[in-house]
Amino acid sequence: MYQNYTTGQTALTLNLDFTIPNNHLANTISCFVDSIPEDVLLGDTAKTGRPAYHPAMMLKILLFAYSRRVFSGRKIELMLEENLPMMVLAEHQKISYHTINNFRSSDHANELVKKSFLYFTNLLEAEGLINEGAIFIDGTKIEADANRYTFVWRKAAEKFHEKLKGQAVELYDELIAKEVVKAMAQEKVQTSQSLEELAQETEDEIEKLTKEIEQEPKAIPGGSLRKARRRGLKKLLHRLKKDYIPRMKKYEEAEEIFAGRNSYSKTDHDATFMHMKEDHMKNGQLKPGYNIQAATTDQYVVGFALYPNPTDFKTLEPFLKQMPILDKFDKIVADAGYGSEYNYSMLEKEYPDKKYYIPYTMYEKEKTRKYRNDPTKLANWFYDEKDDYYLDQNGVRFNFKYYSQRKDRSTGQVRDFKVCEADEFQLTPELERLAKTKSGRQRQVRYNPNWQYLKEKAKEVLQSPEGRHIYSMRKYDVEPIFGHLKNVFGMRRTHLRGKKKVETDAGIAFMMMNLSKYWNRRWSKDQFSLFKNKNREKKRPIKLKLRVELIVFQYLRVGYFPDTFLH
Repeated sequence: MYQNYTTGQTALTLNLDFTIPNNHLANTISCFVDSIPEDVLLGDTAKTGRPAYHPAMMLKILLFAYSRRVFSGRKIELMLEENLPMMVLAEHQKISYHTINNFRSSDHANELVKKSFLYFTNLLEAEGLINEGAIFIDGTKIEADANRYTFVWRKAAEKFHEKLKGQAVELYDELIAKEVVKAMAQEKVQTSQSLEELAQETEDEIEKLTKEIEQEPKAIPGGSLRKARRRGLKKLLHRLKKDYIPRMKKYEEAEEIFAGRNSYSKTDHDATFMHMKEDHMKNGQLKPGYNIQAATTDQYVVGFALYPNPTDFKTLEPFLKQMPILDKFDKIVADAGYGSEYNYSMLEKEYPDKKYYIPYTMYEKEKTRKYRNDPTKLANWFYDEKDDYYLDQNGVRFNFKYYSQRKDRSTGQVRDFKVCEADEFQLTPELERLAKTKSGRQRQVRYNPNWQYLKEKAKEVLQSPEGRHIYSMRKYDVEPIFGHLKNVFGMRRTHLRGKKKVETDAGIAFMMMNLSKYWNRRWSKDQFSLFKNKNREKKRPIKLKLRVELIVFQYLRVGYFPDTFLH
């Protein structure tokens, strides 16, 4: 048996209920966005023209669309026509995908999304959801919305730029020899602006020769010298305008885009080529991407930022400086990728009121038995603190020689080293032989006292009971959010181009994850309390029924068996 189904008949259906359940995710999104102050939501807007859609409404529909894994502007526009929660959030207004994409790409949306994390952190603090006052930091790489093979490498650009500068100097010398241009410093010739000046002076000389040629007789024995000179200058002018000047501008523009990076993509200039975990070709292919840094507490993202460098240890200092909610936390937790002398020194100097739980790169390896029993390691040598000398595994004595400094090119930090050199005269001839290198020089070892002190301090904090407890929480606090971002919510690649736009894109995704998690926990908590209330209501009639039955039984017993209650 089937239900009746007849097509082609007209039916008039009236549905006046366009509401959504109170425990719906859309209501949680709406309440949170409405809690943001009006002046933060509105920002600066034009005073003339057609009034823009309210930023609160635009942010709501973007958050809900991302929660449904919809990132395309056209599909979001379609959701506004077919999806009831989206229609409620947009108050049944039809918004074009142009408007949605323009808002998502705007500077105002970028600032609004960043500030929304501050108000969400205030919400977590008010509800006591900050995890033991600790902030957990980690990073991941996400592929940019750019072509994988549109790379520009800095070394190649610098190589060809220097070659072009040499060619420009040669051309300039040729113009000087022909008395076309005035003499200037060679350094000035090696810019696109100077080449344009040379081209203009050459063009003026050609026009001058053309006027002189017009006044010459048509037939000149042996040919016109001015025409020959003009032909040579035209060739040089063509080389300047069609080759040297465009290439010089291209290399100069590339140097500005690099901004200290080693590569960039022609499709998205802010994206840097780096190794990704998703290496389908298994050949270490470099892809354009961004390094996303996120800070969490209780698996809620409270801060994020994008950086072009693939390594994490360079991002810690700028990431902490741009976090307005850092004052709410007194513990900083990160993995060994952030552990370096520069970062430890920075934390000691800039944040003395905060504890940091960050292991250094060799922390786990130094705890192994193999490392502790390795006689070649300086840490396992005998050290006499009083006389300040080392003895290696063979008994060769190393005395202090001098102090040296080394500047780190990546951070600019000057590191101080203590150099110890093997004595020329040892106890035995065999030790004297072992005290020399293969080339016949005395062996040397370098020791960084400051780095050793910072390592020992970090080791002491991490091996304390509190340190082991706090650091163990990092694995299930910050690391799962990247798995949810890429696998659950499907954001394995950015949907916009440019650093600011990608920041907005990632910020909306992180805030959507926060609100979805907050809603899930609230909903499950309400459901549990509702379940308890239902059980309580079920038990109450049963208890009442048993009490009534007991009273009736006692009454019948007294009435029919009175003697039993007299004894």
